[in-house]
Amino acid sequence: MAEDTTDLNAVELATELTIAWLGNPNTRSSSEDVPAFLGKMHETVAALLGNSDDTPPVEAAADYTPAVTARKSLASKDHIISMIDGKSYKTLRRHLATHGMTPAEYRERYGLKPDYPMVAENYSESRRAMAKKIGLGRKPGPRKTEAAPAAAPAPTTRKRKTETAAAE
Repeated sequence: MAEDTTDLNAVELATELTIAWLGNPNTRSSSEDVPAFLGKMHETVAALLGNSDDTPPVEAAADYTPAVTARKSLASKDHIISMIDGKSYKTLRRHLATHGMTPAEYRERYGLKPDYPMVAENYSESRRAMAKKIGLGRKPGPRKTEAAPAAAPAPTTRKRKTETAAAE
């Protein structure tokens, strides 16, 4: 049985997998998507059949050309321009996550300094002001009130029962 599977060719396997995928009633795709899916499936099956030692193919180190310069990406205080696509964002963290990158990888890819910001300056200041307004950043402890704390209780002027009985 193992010999039969090794004799199969990658095109046949990719075709069978694509037919099974299209046969699923929950799969909705247009006719333009099918050739791309078949090609991707063939590429994956061929890689699996060719690499029996289970090592993933190594990506060639590509030189990434930034869409804008580092200076231009920080030119505005209202937004940061991404070096990936040249679009402006208030914060780059979610944008980088959609591209499968961390801020450290982004800085490394484009040769940026470790202190290169990931958030626009004005956005950062507005978030900082809001956090301070709601009380974040304070050390826990007793709350200070505007009124001075009450002093020791005033002495009472009531007489004791023994004093009132002696007086009569």
